[in-house]
Amino acid sequence: MPSSPERGDRRLARLLWQAGLRAAEPGAALREALAAGADWSLPPQGRLVLLAIGKAAPAMLAAARAHARDRGLRPESWCVTTRENAALARAAAPDRLFLAGHPLPDAAGHDAARAILAMARGLGPADRLVALVSGGASALLPAPVAGLSLADKVAVTRLLLAHGFTIDEINRVRQALSQIKGGQLARLAAPAQVESWLLSDVIGDDPAVIGSGPTAWAAASARQARALLEGRRIWNRLPAAVRTALAHRAAADDLPLARPENAAAPVLIGSNALSRAAMAEEAARRLGAKNVVIVQEPLIGDVAREARRLLERAAALPVEGPVALLAGGEPVVTLEGTGKGGRNQELALRFSSEAARAGLGGRWAFLAAGTDGRDGPTKAAGGLVDEGTIDRIRARGLVPESLLAANDSHRALAAAGDLFVTGPTGTNVADLHVFVRLPPEREGRG
Repeated sequence: MPSSPERGDRRLARLLWQAGLRAAEPGAALREALAAGADWSLPPQGRLVLLAIGKAAPAMLAAARAHARDRGLRPESWCVTTRENAALARAAAPDRLFLAGHPLPDAAGHDAARAILAMARGLGPADRLVALVSGGASALLPAPVAGLSLADKVAVTRLLLAHGFTIDEINRVRQALSQIKGGQLARLAAPAQVESWLLSDVIGDDPAVIGSGPTAWAAASARQARALLEGRRIWNRLPAAVRTALAHRAAADDLPLARPENAAAPVLIGSNALSRAAMAEEAARRLGAKNVVIVQEPLIGDVAREARRLLERAAALPVEGPVALLAGGEPVVTLEGTGKGGRNQELALRFSSEAARAGLGGRWAFLAAGTDGRDGPTKAAGGLVDEGTIDRIRARGLVPESLLAANDSHRALAAAGDLFVTGPTGTNVADLHVFVRLPPEREGRG
């Protein structure tokens, strides 16, 4: 595999992306938030239960345990996270640890959900449940409604992922098929008091969508979820048991859209918008504020359209002086081929392809990566491309256009030496995107 030179623009793109990642460090963010207003005082016989769910669960749990211990409390702690986070989770020292599958739910997550439902049902009026929720929580806690199997839930998730549904839309459907999502965990915990501290991986930061809102509320009614599936022409492709369950819930016991009475208002500790702001601050420090542009509208549409939109913004930047264009979001990919990759790798490859076709001038670098360190079913977080990417792919005897048509961005970027690999980061605030162009005299400094 060829190795791309680490030029100044590529190095700066990495540094700016890493500034956004630091802003989403869950332990530090939660410590600051808890210090500002977490009163966990309990009656003499009360239990404090810390429940951390998601990719950032280990760091959030460690911070919460430390906060509790500093106040003389001995909490009961639960952690549900991905297998990639096993070492981090064990270091957080939970009393109960579950390592489950993501993005597709698995049997370990099903076991975790059953155990947590039983725990919630056992809480009393003197108890407090503290939910620490981050990206990935939806897949990690599958609790199918009566009549559905875990295999049904997996089939639905596969179908929605393959047809370009956004995480918001996927979570609306998940809630309608779950015993735990959409505020149902909080309702089961009543009369115990429930509070939630959230690290958002969704655009807009709706608590009902973050982790599918187990201690918040439903983002949509079951009727609305069904209408979404029918409108996107997916309804008839769902397993028969799923259609039956959705139809029953829509007709008989639709989801409550209000916060449970025993739950406090959720507190947001980190988000994509906050990470974009941190990238902008670092870019302004290095390049000057007038040379930094933030794309305010999140990238949540079709990946091909979003690549063209970013290219238009990049082409409109001044050609003289250094510039940085910063964005974030979660584009969607509709799978039409059998290749391997993820939305960030495909966004990076499509950007470089469109830039080559449009003749984008100068030496530039573009980085698109997921803040959790994983993009699709690969070990890459995304891609870091430049104006030479397409030529490097062709030099390996590959055709970029054919690889794009096959959704095979991973192979293309590997050939160019442009995969961006971080390993698991222990956090998740969706995706961050950085475009950098430096004049020749600044190339060596970055």
